Amino acid sequence: MEQPQLLSKIAMGNGHGEDSPYFDGWKAYDENPYHPTMNPNGVIQMGLAENQLTSDLVEDWIMSNPEASICTLEGVHNFKAMANFQDYHGLSEFRNAVAKFMSRTRGNRVTFDPDRIVMSGGATGAHEVTAFCLADPGDAFLVPTPYYAG
Repeated sequence: MEQPQLLSKIAMGNGHGEDSPYFDGWKAYDENPYHPTMNPNGVIQMGLAENQLTSDLVEDWIMSNPEASICTLEGVHNFKAMANFQDYHGLSEFRNAVAKFMSRTRGNRVTFDPDRIVMSGGATGAHEVTAFCLADPGDAFLVPTPYYAG
């Protein structure tokens, strides 16, 4: 008996994985990053909304203005790693903490795999991602009321 397809074509496709063309520019940058003096012919990553060229200036500002920052002086050197592009599933440290927390709330009778946890920037974004994973163009959802109109 044939199993029904539970996920959408978008979710089943590989257009969002590490092998997608989206990551080709990132990989080229990773292998040959631009530096004004050490590698002036290197790749400048223009595919992400992050400014790595000013990280040192931001770190210096944080060191000079610790009261205005959420970074501690001890952790300021981790700023660049946190401020730059992150895994779109969410920070692995955070997903690990969520998995442990969820296990504790279930009395440690259940374990959660952090690799199967995806973080979202809010419920609306989570609903949108879920809809893209479950539905193909032309599919519909029945939404009971009351509901949030957004």
